Amino acid sequence: MKERLTRLKSIRKLIKNYRIESQEALLGYLLKEGYDVTQATLSRDLKLLKVGKVSDGHNGYVYTLPGEEERRESEQIFVQDFLRGYVSIEYSGNIVVIKTYSGHANTVSNALDLLGMEEILGTVAGDNCIFACLREGVTGEQFMKSLKAKIPELEE
Repeated sequence: MKERLTRLKSIRKLIKNYRIESQEALLGYLLKEGYDVTQATLSRDLKLLKVGKVSDGHNGYVYTLPGEEERRESEQIFVQDFLRGYVSIEYSGNIVVIKTYSGHANTVSNALDLLGMEEILGTVAGDNCIFACLREGVTGEQFMKSLKAKIPELEE
């Protein structure tokens, strides 16, 4: 199964390009794209993407994506979650260690995942620490540059 971020991008693309009326129809399109996901996973993805349904003007409803302003508002929430919880960031090779306040690692890790950074392969959160594995060829410096572009208020 392809990873979550690429699946989310595919869902956005499908909703933009097709008239999709149901989760079953969307699951069919996803299967054609190589994603074998459950209805429960798709429901979580749709909630995460803030997908809604609007009237098609006839007698049905179709999926729609939030506007750019709503997307920016959501991203700002993730940025604030990250900033509230992180303590420090260090990296070595393709591993990034983000120390957080006790109990904040899941929130910070989730915010990092939802910011959709292509540099990150995946994250693992504990209680006060997150390990992020960077994609092959991505350096810690590149990751930090990208993170600072998303979170200008970030201090190292």
